[in-house]
Amino acid sequence: MPQSLVKIYVHIIFSTKNHVHFLAHDTIRNQMHAYLAKIFMNYDSPAIIVGGANEHIHELVQVSKNYLIPKIIGEVKRSSSKWVKNKSTFLSKFQWQNGYGAFSVGQSMIPNLKKYIVNQIKHHHKISFKEEYIAFLKKYKIDYDERYLWD
Repeated sequence: MPQSLVKIYVHIIFSTKNHVHFLAHDTIRNQMHAYLAKIFMNYDSPAIIVGGANEHIHELVQVSKNYLIPKIIGEVKRSSSKWVKNKSTFLSKFQWQNGYGAFSVGQSMIPNLKKYIVNQIKHHHKISFKEEYIAFLKKYKIDYDERYLWD
């Protein structure tokens, strides 16, 4: 085959350090989502949708074949953290948690996942981020040690 054709969708989740509600204000949350999408584009990995709640982010991304996922996510977190710290005194202490979750997504799952990400604020009136994240780990049968999930 003379060319490499790849279409890989990944659902990425990460939180602010210590789950501080840095993203509680709609304006900064929306600006952050837009900025994250821009950084993903810098890595040839268009964000299909970016959403989240007060202390965490969900991204559905079509990941490039040219970059490793840890490289992309590391740059997204580093760049967005640096960018947001200049927005206000409160945000000057902004940090992302050390880790992240990245889950494969089939083409048929995309419409439902997009709805899920759009409705994050409403969703988190019923379930905590911790409960949500552990449910994803169980759904994808990922072994984890809870002591290391929340640093």
